[in-house]
Amino acid sequence: MSDSEDDIPLSQINNGPIISKASTLILNAAPIDDSTPDPSEARTSVTISASQDKESSEDSDDIPLTQRKQQLETEKTLASDSDDDIPLADKRAATKQIMKQESSDDDDIPLAKKRKVQAKAKEVPVSKVASSPKRAASTVSTPAPSKKAKKDEVSKKKLKKEEEEREIYRWWEEQTSQRAGDNEDGGDGVIRWTELSHYGVLFPPEYVPHGIQMKYDGKPVTLTPEAEEVASFFAALLESDHGKNPTFQKNFFSDFREVLAKNPKNPRLERFDKCDFTPIWHQFQLDKERKKQLTKEEKLKLKEERQKIEEPFLFATVDGRKEQIGNFRIEPPGLFRGRGDHPKTGRLKRRVYPEQVTLNLGKESPIPPTLPGHKWGKIVHDQQATWLATWKENINDTSKYVFLAPNSSWKGQSDMKKFDKARELKNYVDKIRASYTADLKDKLSEVRQRATAMYLIDRLALRAGNEKGDEEADTVGCCSLRYEHVTLEPPNTVHFDFLGKDSIRYENTVQVDHQVFKNLKLFQNQVGEGHAIFDRLTTTGLNKHLNSCMPGLSAKVFRTYNASFTCQQQLDRLTNADDTLPDKILSFNRANREVAVLCNHQRAASKSHAQQMVKIEDKIRTIKYQRMKLRKQLFSLDASIKKKRPDLAEDESDLDDDWIMQHDIDTIAKEREKVQTKFHKQNEKRKADGEPLQPDSELKDRLAKVEDLKVQLDKERGGDISVAANMTVHKLLDRIARLDDRLNATKIQATDKEENKEISLGTSKMNYIDPRIIVAWCRSYDVPMEKVYSKTLVQKFRWAQDIPDDWKF
Repeated sequence: MSDSEDDIPLSQINNGPIISKASTLILNAAPIDDSTPDPSEARTSVTISASQDKESSEDSDDIPLTQRKQQLETEKTLASDSDDDIPLADKRAATKQIMKQESSDDDDIPLAKKRKVQAKAKEVPVSKVASSPKRAASTVSTPAPSKKAKKDEVSKKKLKKEEEEREIYRWWEEQTSQRAGDNEDGGDGVIRWTELSHYGVLFPPEYVPHGIQMKYDGKPVTLTPEAEEVASFFAALLESDHGKNPTFQKNFFSDFREVLAKNPKNPRLERFDKCDFTPIWHQFQLDKERKKQLTKEEKLKLKEERQKIEEPFLFATVDGRKEQIGNFRIEPPGLFRGRGDHPKTGRLKRRVYPEQVTLNLGKESPIPPTLPGHKWGKIVHDQQATWLATWKENINDTSKYVFLAPNSSWKGQSDMKKFDKARELKNYVDKIRASYTADLKDKLSEVRQRATAMYLIDRLALRAGNEKGDEEADTVGCCSLRYEHVTLEPPNTVHFDFLGKDSIRYENTVQVDHQVFKNLKLFQNQVGEGHAIFDRLTTTGLNKHLNSCMPGLSAKVFRTYNASFTCQQQLDRLTNADDTLPDKILSFNRANREVAVLCNHQRAASKSHAQQMVKIEDKIRTIKYQRMKLRKQLFSLDASIKKKRPDLAEDESDLDDDWIMQHDIDTIAKEREKVQTKFHKQNEKRKADGEPLQPDSELKDRLAKVEDLKVQLDKERGGDISVAANMTVHKLLDRIARLDDRLNATKIQATDKEENKEISLGTSKMNYIDPRIIVAWCRSYDVPMEKVYSKTLVQKFRWAQDIPDDWKF
């Protein structure tokens, strides 16, 4: 959604005169008018250096309009940043020159004369360019790209895109019975590959000691490199919520003392409250600042070095085709954070070495190199598995895997099968619901418990849950709910409160079927406090029963089915064909939010949420301020508009004199900063290119333009409203209408952001909603897919785009 305040030029925001059509082309504020000359017609381009803005503004009448546009675009490129980096004063100077070019109405010029003018504008006489010695010394005449060169460039890009498309393995178009199953690690008897080669995994660099001493009881202590590394892990999080969490501190200190005890050179530290990690923390802050101060060239060099190291690990070769690998990096050592109130937060994640890693390769594939002095733990050739490497982490003793990327064929086949299975459930769900509803009254307690659990899994999208060990987080699912997790309130209200997956708290109050309420009360009375409510039911037994109801059915399929069904239902209900694009996006996010709430995809509101909302509200006020200026210009041209358009006669709300004055002050401050930033960036580029630097006098001239702008804003606040000579009532009404659209879009953005502050929308889009629902919705309502899917998800669900337009879940 293009709702940034930067979409309208600053010259419109703060300058009385409204800029012309041609200037809107340069500043990206409005669609290009059909009458605007095509820049591609220009045969010659004159590039004026940034140091000669002042001189160029004096002579720009000699430069054709099309070339002036190219000149401004070149200046924007030299700034190496977005349009925000072009100072407002510079934009105003450019606008004035272009308005001179357009001071007469284009429509009054005969077509034949227009053609002559345009033909003449294709060249700039050398005498004109070099008429001033000062200008001649600073002006470089370079030929504009010819039409042929531009066509060649477009053709090359098209060919490159076509080549990339040809390289994509379009597995979904092949009729094959051998598609990956639900489990990415295989194990279902299907042969997934005959040839497999890759470069293994990328290990994090070894620790380099910094030598900064922490303090204990006020005195510096010397640590061995291993202990210093662990101390540094905590120091890096000292001012974070994790570093202030008592459980995190306790677990960290316990593991830290174990590391200290390994080497007698380390001191004995008995109490955490006597430890002072601030010296290391201060050093890290200095390192961050140094990193920020790196030049663009230095950052680029570091990035290139990193890419060179990572390049061999990016792709695997599967049966002769290249497939992208997902996360090929071994996670570096550190302190485990976990999600929610995880009991192991703060525990030390130890460094992984090659001896702990097993690689899955083809028998004829070369074994990739590893760290010097080390060797791989195992090399296997499991053709049923889709993992490339695996190892165990020490926190929860669980296996970690390296898989192909989300946009790979294996993952795509797995996703398609998962969503097809959920869609198949539509044909069975009514029968299954009728069956478990009847079983709610069964005489056997085992059957009654199973039916009650199926009801909760189906209606509330609860996970089934698994058995947990003593050292694992106390997370539960439906089958493992205990007495204390459920509170009953007659006649049929149930309160759920427990830790779900990833220690995310699940709190929900629902009204259930009266028989379900009666069953839950009976089960609680039978087991008592501290015991599992469904004491005669296991996840394995439940899934076995579900599989008898429909082949391949499990509790997980219910969750995917209900998420997709809910999304389809909500999209159909909320979306109207005549809605604006922002309204359609809001409808999509609201439908997605219903799914996220159903699946308990919660998140804590970000610390910056309140600040972001203030920023959006300020953006809304800024648009209203722009609108107010346009209205005043409109009334100065035609006072009768107030009677004809009562909606325009009303003053904008939330705009008091104090806010307007502060807004203008802030605008001037930002402009000064932009001018200085642009000046220094240009000088850095000149220095790197071996060109002479711009003099300080140039910076003073630019800052003087900002001061002129300040005077103009002061006049406008005093009621001095000026209107451009070529401005008309129609044009002003058109600009006001565009601002109204932007105002509506920004208000929708504020609503959307506030509604989503504690809901995570990404998980449902990635894992639970059938992507074909979203693709079909985008086509039906003319919504670009990039508005609702990230580039990664568009690639991941490429297979879902090969569907008919009327596809329904």
